[in-house]
Amino acid sequence: MRILVTGGMGAVGKPLSEELRRRGHEVWISDRIHSHQPYYIRCDIGEFHQVESLFSKVEFDYVYHLAAEFGRRNGEDFYETLWKTNAIGMKNIIRMQERLKFKMIFTSSSEVYGDYDDIMNEDVMDKVAIRQLNDYAMSKRVNEMQILNSTDKFGTKTVRLRLFNTYGPGEYYSEYRSAICVFIYRALHGLPYTVFTEHRRTSSYIDDTVRTLANIEANFKPGEVYNIAGTELHDMKKTSDIILSYLGKGDSLVEYRDVEEATTLEKKVDASKAVRDLGHQSTVTLEEGIPRTVDWQKEVYGNG
Repeated sequence: MRILVTGGMGAVGKPLSEELRRRGHEVWISDRIHSHQPYYIRCDIGEFHQVESLFSKVEFDYVYHLAAEFGRRNGEDFYETLWKTNAIGMKNIIRMQERLKFKMIFTSSSEVYGDYDDIMNEDVMDKVAIRQLNDYAMSKRVNEMQILNSTDKFGTKTVRLRLFNTYGPGEYYSEYRSAICVFIYRALHGLPYTVFTEHRRTSSYIDDTVRTLANIEANFKPGEVYNIAGTELHDMKKTSDIILSYLGKGDSLVEYRDVEEATTLEKKVDASKAVRDLGHQSTVTLEEGIPRTVDWQKEVYGNG
């Protein structure tokens, strides 16, 4: 198969592209940066002429659409970029899908479950009115509605994936990245960070997430939506404690608070549908995955 991965230089897109190639596919990637590598096309998905040019170069069977602005605080501080990339960018990709009829796999987010406080099944939003708690979450929910509307009007074929706290090597630090990435970097470099102790998450190691994403091509069911998550519901102090223990450091630079505003308190998830249809497995525990991620950051950034 000929496959395009948008956001293919990102923390999930890059290892996904590599995994799809290992499986024998011809994989092209696009992203906003310049790159010399083969099978690469630069594209800002928020600019329609660039998207149209991207799809004029190669005919794709599948598109994994991962390109997006990521994160709650990023979405507040850079909301213009977030909405242009996530909403207009999605519309641009959908316009090309309506024209060219490729199959799409879209990465949404667990953030779309917003203030829901029970088990997060894929059909919750068909039954319950949920308030998304930040612009990033709202943009991902908008994306899902854009997809559903296009399917109704034009018969486009798309699978939606709601990723739950994917972490691991390959995620480069900024203050807007995922909590585990931020905790590791700041602990390595002796910098203060905040842990919100009342929040609980179901983290998924990058290899487990990527393997499941790659499985979709052979198990593509148009219209389906899947939760992709780990199996252990943990508080965020546990992740920080594992990091500090592995580094042999105390927690004197950690500020503990109860609750962070504008995000879900607990992400209790049912991922059994992905297990059944996509062979999803959580094979790497936090105790294994976090040290691997620490070691990767040490290689990239040094020991602080």
